[in-house]
Order: sequence, then structure tokens, then C-alpha cells
Amino acid sequence: MSDAPAFALHPDLERDCVPVCDLDLCRVLLMDDANYPWLVLVPMRSDKRDFHDLTRTDQQLLCDEITRCSLAMVELYGPDKMNVAALGNMTPQLHVHVIARWTTDPAWPGPIWGKVPRAAYETTALETRIGELRGALETA
Repeated sequence: MSDAPAFALHPDLERDCVPVCDLDLCRVLLMDDANYPWLVLVPMRSDKRDFHDLTRTDQQLLCDEITRCSLAMVELYGPDKMNVAALGNMTPQLHVHVIARWTTDPAWPGPIWGKVPRAAYETTALETRIGELRGALETA
């Protein structure tokens, strides 16, 4: 039996995101902001803050899952650009943002943080988006 603490999402991620699915390494979350298709990948490993905290195997798996999510979003939404970022300055749990961007979006060409107020999904739109993403990630 391991003495390692069980994996749990940071409260910030619990508050701001909705679960989509679990991949081999990451819990895939949808940021509750309808301004952008915006996934957050959280490696299901306890006490990890930075990419280099993962084992080499998990680093490769995280890269593969980022690519899988990016390709699924390109297939679904046809963005002009995919943004991938792992900052963690505010939320100390390792997590990676995978965001579909368009040259016409409200924050283009800058980063999305703090540009426009968050727009929570309406229930039907949220259910639709989660269904699309689950379907795409199952086949990706």
C-alpha cells in the first residue's frame, strides 16, 4: 500500500471547471467560460506543480494528451490557432490550458486572461460542448 496522498483537484479548478473525461494521465476539464473552447488537463498525480516534477514517462504521456486534446478541438471547432500553456502562478497544482483561438476572438492576438469577463455556459450549451468533446476524445 502506498503512502502517497490521493489525487484531488485544487479548489480553484473544482470551482472554475467542469469535468469532461479522464485520459490515461490527465483529468480533462472544461473551463466554464463560453468565450473560448478551453480545456484544462490535470495530471492525476499528487503534489505536482511543474512539468519537470513528472517522471519522464508521464512527461511524454502529458505531451501526447495535449496533442490529442488539441487535435480534437481543431477537428470540432476549426480554430485559427491552438494555445497551450502551463503557468500555475495562481493555482499551484500542475495543469495545462489548451485553448482554441480565432483572429476574431475578443482577446486576439493577446492572451485571454483578463481581457473580457468570463461568460458561464448556459446549461444546454455546456451539455452540448461536453458531449462533443467526449465524443472527439474517444476517437482521437
